[in-house]
Amino acid sequence: MSEITGHRSTATAVVHESYSFACMRCGHGWEQSYEIEHHIDGEGAEMVMYVVDGRVVPSPLTRPTCQNCDGHVVRIMRAGRVSSVQNSMYRQRKAPTAVPAAGAAAEEPKADHHWHLSDLLHPFHRRAS
Repeated sequence: MSEITGHRSTATAVVHESYSFACMRCGHGWEQSYEIEHHIDGEGAEMVMYVVDGRVVPSPLTRPTCQNCDGHVVRIMRAGRVSSVQNSMYRQRKAPTAVPAAGAAAEEPKADHHWHLSDLLHPFHRRAS
């Protein structure tokens, strides 16, 4: 695709898209929202620019990079997938424990959960029929 140098105000349309990402190398998960600006370059060719916080960034769909390990084996999913898994894991850790019977010792609190790739991707696995 062509590049536009400095004239972002010439966008013919702006679309807002969000994606969830999961690194298959280290298991890191994150979400990102983009403004996708559609432009016509000087030669009349259509092109798009991805913008995050006012900065033009590379398309996350061509070669996504993990924010944690810089790996490039990254799964791209619809928005909300990572946050829903993180919220689910948070609720599991914060679930109230049963009140111990009289005279029984209380359970020790569990240490913070260390994220593993399998934790993040577990809800996406399909069971064989």
